[in-house]
Amino acid sequence: MHHLPLKLQRTKRLTALACAFVLAGAPALAAKSPASAPPPEKSQVAEKKADLRELRDKIETLQKEISTAEGSKAEVADQLRDSERSISQLQRDLRELGEDKEVLQGTLRELNQQSRALQNELDAQQAQLEQLLYRQYLRGSPNSLQLLLNGDDPNQIARDLYYLGAVARARSELLEQIEANWKKKQALAVSTRERATALAAVEEKQKEKHGKLVNQREQKKATLTRISAQIAAQKKEVGSLRRDEKRMTQLIDRLSKLIAARTAKKRAPTHSADTPSRPSRPGAPELENNELPQAAPAGSFARQKGDLRLPVKGTVTNRFGSARQEGSSWKGLFIRSNAGSEVRAIAAGRVVFAEWMRGFGNLLIIDHGDAYLSIYGNNDALLKNVGDSLRGGDTIATVGNSGGNPESGLYFEIRHQGKPVDPLKWASLK
Repeated sequence: MHHLPLKLQRTKRLTALACAFVLAGAPALAAKSPASAPPPEKSQVAEKKADLRELRDKIETLQKEISTAEGSKAEVADQLRDSERSISQLQRDLRELGEDKEVLQGTLRELNQQSRALQNELDAQQAQLEQLLYRQYLRGSPNSLQLLLNGDDPNQIARDLYYLGAVARARSELLEQIEANWKKKQALAVSTRERATALAAVEEKQKEKHGKLVNQREQKKATLTRISAQIAAQKKEVGSLRRDEKRMTQLIDRLSKLIAARTAKKRAPTHSADTPSRPSRPGAPELENNELPQAAPAGSFARQKGDLRLPVKGTVTNRFGSARQEGSSWKGLFIRSNAGSEVRAIAAGRVVFAEWMRGFGNLLIIDHGDAYLSIYGNNDALLKNVGDSLRGGDTIATVGNSGGNPESGLYFEIRHQGKPVDPLKWASLK
């Protein structure tokens, strides 16, 4: 694989005998350019990453405070927490590995196509070179002095010399092209081996993660079987349902304050009176303000009222405003759907919460700007992280029954300024 084909080796030997020149050695490596200072764009990206870390740190602190506050009131469904968190993370890992695998497979296909095309070009160049050598062999290779001493016609001598020179130049160019293409093919072979090795590593990780996922699902199934009766009894308790509702309200209130504080921070001037602002530059990356991207353009979510689609296909079994058994009313919808179905963001926004929460299982919340939040609960897997920017329709989770829910489906809410609104006035299943 790393040696020249026999035909090419034979051709090069013939050429070496027939030609009056030798190939120049491989070109020297270009000198490395002196190290330069990092461009302004890199420092902007670093500042943006720092801002994202700050947001995630604050959300993580909020999550820990919630967990600490609930520690003294542990419920039976909490026995599922570790398994459901692990299942969510393993599902996300497997999805990411699947995407990596697709990229590597695509790269390998492209490298193989390039290799085949290059081999065809090498074969054609080799045939052309052999033809040139054969023609020169038929005419012989007399030098100019020999031709003059033979007393031939000067015009014919000139034509012969021109022809011989043209053949030599063509031969030289062909050899250079063959050498360059062979080096390209060797580089392609190295790249192909590297990608194949990376693909094998990804497949091995997939196998490992899948094994762990199967084990976690078995653990969850065993735990659920053991405590299902207790969960069912607890779900009927008025106090349990009220605690779930209160827990969600407290989380939304604290998230809303955090979002409002960050919005105010972004609107505050970032330059003092003595420091001129940096002028914009054509072609500069979209990080000029060194802040996280806005959740969505101002007013964009409100304008979509009635035109949105619900995040998952299924059957709405509990509707906003309908009575709950403890006397309150539903603050959102429960959409019964097949386990593993994709849950999609209803509109553009930014993830502000992605964690397991008592009563709601694997929970994800999106900030759509203008104090609008959408809430997705009881998921099997959360596929996005805090700080991720989303477009409407992006896949954010998969349907499950986490949090001790008896059936597979999605719990979904929309809130404005912390207060729940009827999702069916904003979105439909169509």
